[in-house]
Amino acid sequence: MPSIRGSCLCGGVQYEITGPLQAAANCHCTMCRKQHGAAFRSRAGVNPADFHWLQGENLVTIYESSPGTHRGFCRVCGSPVANRIDPSAVTGGGVERLGVQLGGLDDDPGVRPIAHVFVADKAPWFTITDDLPQFQTVPSAKS
Repeated sequence: MPSIRGSCLCGGVQYEITGPLQAAANCHCTMCRKQHGAAFRSRAGVNPADFHWLQGENLVTIYESSPGTHRGFCRVCGSPVANRIDPSAVTGGGVERLGVQLGGLDDDPGVRPIAHVFVADKAPWFTITDDLPQFQTVPSAKS
């Protein structure tokens, strides 16, 4: 599998993903909307072992937006870079997960969002006009 590169707006932070992206979705939760200043965040999951800093890791500031959820951004330009969710923050436990915004990738990720999640928190001024499935929160693995 070819690697996928990403970076922040100023180019100070650069990273590479060497494994598959998973569960690409458009997240409408209030925190993602505020972090991105947009109607939603298009994101995908990444196995932490497949995420590698190429430069500028020292420029990344981490903000714990809720217990166990850490949002990383470039402290120079403010671009969101990667979010980390601790196993303790996952209902029923789990493993550490990383999320990257699709808009920060420099290469075609080869995936497209498959759903809208946290639609219950959707911005009232935004209308979803595509045919992707919509979930009020996040679907369980059984969905």
